[in-house]
Amino acid sequence: MAVSYRNMQAFICVAESATFAEAAEKLHLTQPALSSSIKKMEEQLGGKLFSRSTRRVSLTPEGQILLPKAKRLMNEWDEACHDMQNLFAMKQGKLTVSAMPSFAESRLPGLLNTYHSQFPNIRIRVLDVVMESTIENVLNGNAELGFTFEPEIKDGLCYTPLFQDDFVAVVYPGHPLAEIPSIPWTSLLIHPFIAMNRGSAVRRWTEAAAEGRGQLKIIAETGQLGSVGQFISQKMGISVVPSLCKRQMTMKGLICKPIQNNPLSKSVGVIRSQRGGLSVAAEEFWALCIEKSKA
Repeated sequence: MAVSYRNMQAFICVAESATFAEAAEKLHLTQPALSSSIKKMEEQLGGKLFSRSTRRVSLTPEGQILLPKAKRLMNEWDEACHDMQNLFAMKQGKLTVSAMPSFAESRLPGLLNTYHSQFPNIRIRVLDVVMESTIENVLNGNAELGFTFEPEIKDGLCYTPLFQDDFVAVVYPGHPLAEIPSIPWTSLLIHPFIAMNRGSAVRRWTEAAAEGRGQLKIIAETGQLGSVGQFISQKMGISVVPSLCKRQMTMKGLICKPIQNNPLSKSVGVIRSQRGGLSVAAEEFWALCIEKSKA
C-alpha cells in the first residue's frame, strides 16, 4: 500500500517539531488524528520512525534516513503540481506547429502575433517545411498542429478548412502576358514553364489542370516555391503558384495575375492528429485559427 501525501506531510512536520502537540497545531489536526497518521505510515513501511518520550519526540535511525528523501519527494510533487497548474492556466508551456513555407511567410505570423499577445509565456516553435513534411510532422508527433492544403489522404488526421486559395499565374516584367488582366490557361501552355518537383502535390495539381488544354512546356523544376520565383526573376519562364505566395513573388519584382476560369482552387486549413488530445496551448491556438477564419 502506498504512503499517502497527507501521511508523508505529517511525518515531515512531526520530524521538524519538538512534540506531537506542536506538530498537530501546525497541521490543524488533533493529536489523536496525527498519531493515527504516523502509526499508519509506520505500519505501511514496517517499522518505527519516531522515538517518543514524555517531553519530546525524535527520529529513529530509520526515520533519519527517510526524512531527506521524504522532503525531496514532497518538493518534487509540489513543483509538479505547480507546473501543471501553470500549464493549464497558460502561464507557461510550449507550442510546436508545422507549416508549408507559403503559409509560414504569409498568414502564420499574424496568427502567432495575436496568440503571443494573449499568451506571452508560451514558447512557440515553427517547423517551416513543404506540405508533405508538414503532414508527416503532425502524424509522427513532431508538431501538434499543421497548416497545409487539404490532404488528399487524411488517414490519422483531422482537417479543418480555413480559406480557399485560388492559384495565380506569375510572370516577369516585360513578359508578353504581363499586360493581360486575366490570363487564360491556354496562354500559360505556350510559354516556358517553371514547375515544382515531380511527386509534389502542387506539381500534380498543375499537371491535372493542364490536362485537356494542352501540355506544359517545363524547362526547369525545383522543390521550393521560393525557388520557382527566383527562376522566373531570371526570365527563364513563367509559373502558377498558390495565391499565398503573392507577397513573396511581388517582393522579387514579379507580377501575379488571376487565371481565367481558374481550375486550380484549393482549400487551406489546419490539421491535427486523431491520436490523443491537444495540449491546452495547442487547443487555444486551434480555436484562434478557426475564429480568425470566420472573421
